Amino acid sequence: MDNILFFGDSLTAGYGLENAATESFPAIIDTKINAAGLNYRVMNAGLSGDTTAGGLSRLDYWLNKPITVFVLELGINDIRRGVPPQTIQKNLQAIIDAVKSKYPSAKFVLLGMEIPVFLGGQIAEEFNGIYRKLATINQMPLVPFLLAGVMGIKHLNLQDRLHPSAQGYKIVAETVWPVLKAVL
Repeated sequence: MDNILFFGDSLTAGYGLENAATESFPAIIDTKINAAGLNYRVMNAGLSGDTTAGGLSRLDYWLNKPITVFVLELGINDIRRGVPPQTIQKNLQAIIDAVKSKYPSAKFVLLGMEIPVFLGGQIAEEFNGIYRKLATINQMPLVPFLLAGVMGIKHLNLQDRLHPSAQGYKIVAETVWPVLKAVL
């Protein structure tokens, strides 16, 4: 059985859900994989509050397991903490390079994030461009905006308005699944 590693922050972990083991988007995708009869095991390496630097520091632990597909979702906590977009891009590239070095035949899916330009101006534009640049440079499939169809919609988010509800995660999974399925 091949491993799919979902590597990210609270959005991957399923922060705030009653049962992240069944309601997070990696768990929903695992159900889809099983229903499609595909021979993959989903591993959820989401860690609430994680940054690209944090992800880089904990990556070796996860690379001790064979990885066939690596799904990367990090960066939004960095920008919220004022980390420059150039540093975020550098750290994401370092994560990609480390996975490629250990597992040269691994396939990748990059999950992009966006922030409204009216909140951050130039910084927002630079941040929003990181994921497309990385996808192009590394020739990897991209989900341009992980929270498309969910962000800003009250009933699809927890009270914090930052994290999807169980219903919101169903939409997130539908956003990710076509891109991931094509890779599988």
